[in-house]
Amino acid sequence: MATLYPSLEDMKGHQILQAQAAAGVRTPATTVVTEKPKLVSGTAPPVLYPNLAELENYMGLALSSEEIQKNLLPEGSTALTPTGPSPGQLVAPLSGNNAGLRRAEIKPGVREIHLCKDERGKTGLQLKNVDQGIFVQLVKANSPAALVGLRFGDQILQINGKNCAGWSSDKAQRVLKKASPEKIVMVVRDRPFQRTVTVHKDSNGHVGVVVKKGKIVSLAKDSSAARNGLLTHHYICEVNGQNVIGMKDKQLTEVLSGAGNVVTLTIIPTVIYEHMVKRLSSGLVKSAMDHSIPDL
Repeated sequence: MATLYPSLEDMKGHQILQAQAAAGVRTPATTVVTEKPKLVSGTAPPVLYPNLAELENYMGLALSSEEIQKNLLPEGSTALTPTGPSPGQLVAPLSGNNAGLRRAEIKPGVREIHLCKDERGKTGLQLKNVDQGIFVQLVKANSPAALVGLRFGDQILQINGKNCAGWSSDKAQRVLKKASPEKIVMVVRDRPFQRTVTVHKDSNGHVGVVVKKGKIVSLAKDSSAARNGLLTHHYICEVNGQNVIGMKDKQLTEVLSGAGNVVTLTIIPTVIYEHMVKRLSSGLVKSAMDHSIPDL
């Protein structure tokens, strides 16, 4: 299994660090220390790449040596040795232990959640049939559904032990309505139609996307967005795990601006998104959708 990286920039940065380690360059105390090579008289000592000025403008990004050093793995790790990290290990010398990356994670497998109703008998959840499956179409802010961490696009596999496959949207809502207010047991799969892409802002604070009404309409050439495989004809569902569906473009721009230098975008193909929100009032989405920042 190959090593995994949050972004292309992380992969390239790690390859540079590995090359330094393979050459026998002494690494800082936060990484594996290799033997310092003998120098030919009159030559300057080699320096680990995070200290080189070139990396501070690497691929058009605004980086600092301190930031790279902070993101290197702790002492005792072998991630920067010539043999490399363990197969399947996520290595992120540029992204580091980014909170947005963790909040946006789409976990494999299924999980069980326990949901209740509020004092009005509501869950704050609206469900939609897509391709014979039941999906979360709307999570209302401050509702029981929001509190248990349900998100737009999650697939509901079971409700109180009953399989949801083949149900209509109306049947799913009826089952929720009739369920006990104290405890509703659901089996959930995280957002199967969506994927996450981690990008890095350039020195001007841009990631390289043009968004209109929540949809990516163009990508800047040679931008982090283009390099990392963002696509047009996709809607942005989340920024660093925060739902942005229904936000005006100005609000979305403000969220992106305040998201830090490393940004993880959760996207969904336009054709699927438009089917999922079909017959859902745009006013309801704008006024009621949960836009809170998820807990870690």
